[in-house]
Amino acid sequence: MQPASFEGTWVNIDYETGVEKSEITLYVEDWKLYGKIDKLLLHEDQGKVCTNCKGKEKGKPIEGLVIVRGLSKDGESWTDGEIMDPANGKSYDCTLTLKDDNTLNVRGYLGFSFLGRTQIWKRKL
Repeated sequence: MQPASFEGTWVNIDYETGVEKSEITLYVEDWKLYGKIDKLLLHEDQGKVCTNCKGKEKGKPIEGLVIVRGLSKDGESWTDGEIMDPANGKSYDCTLTLKDDNTLNVRGYLGFSFLGRTQIWKRKL
């Protein structure tokens, strides 16, 4: 049996409210994993721009932003890259691990994995 792919469209779920917030497509390019926000799901988020982003992302629409960058395959996980939170513009070290075929644990942290937060993303079926 082949392991489930990380690639595809995932639904980000707010860790505090359990509300589905966005759709993110994960894809591999040059042996690295990336993720782009395709769609903001909450009406109040429609059309928002990344006011807290740095550099070329500042002021850009959140839909279309690449927020997962440069992760490398490491056994059953993707690690050694970063994830950017458009809400605050900050980037964090990141590890992605499949909990099951349709559930992804997205761990963002600064420096040490145990000093971070895990979000659950569900595969868009």
